[in-house]
Amino acid sequence: MNVAPSPHQSGLWANRTVGLLGGSFNPAHEGHRHISLYALKLLGLDAVWWMVSPQNVLKSTDDMASLEKRMASAAEASNHPDIYVTDIEQKMNTRYTVDTLTALKEHFPRTHFIWLMGTDNLLQVHHWREWEKIFNLVPVAILDRPPRGNSIKSCPALERFRSSLLPQEQAQLLKVSKPPVWTILHIPLNEQSATNIREKRKLQS
Repeated sequence: MNVAPSPHQSGLWANRTVGLLGGSFNPAHEGHRHISLYALKLLGLDAVWWMVSPQNVLKSTDDMASLEKRMASAAEASNHPDIYVTDIEQKMNTRYTVDTLTALKEHFPRTHFIWLMGTDNLLQVHHWREWEKIFNLVPVAILDRPPRGNSIKSCPALERFRSSLLPQEQAQLLKVSKPPVWTILHIPLNEQSATNIREKRKLQS
């Protein structure tokens, strides 16, 4: 099993490019792994960190498993040598993405981070705290999530940062580009979602 990244491992991650996938992972599933593998390949990443959040501030605590259970779920679902599961947000005492990214850049000054998220989150990222600062802190890669194109035609983030959007064929330039810079990766869709998994479990219980 991979050693989970911690704030005190700066040297181990120097001169590496890391994709950051944050979320509740309630539970982690094949859809998370699916977009992570495509990000590794299409962006030329050295690793992807699954940052299991202590509590997503935009989500209800109802039906939320403990951090320990969600970490275990992520460890089981990741199943790849370049995917690392971490509770680094709890260790750094951050809750909002903008604060997490700021802290990571302080703790890992020689690591190049790329923020990863699905098109479903692109649609509502403008509701996040200081969302524009996120795009100015690190490069961003958006990966297709069902339904295809649901957030690409029109959304505040696309309109605000349209001038810094790279075409997919230039996606690997994110590794050497200064923000704001981002791309949208059109990949095969994986229909799994944590919500659907939880609903099925309720029906079976």
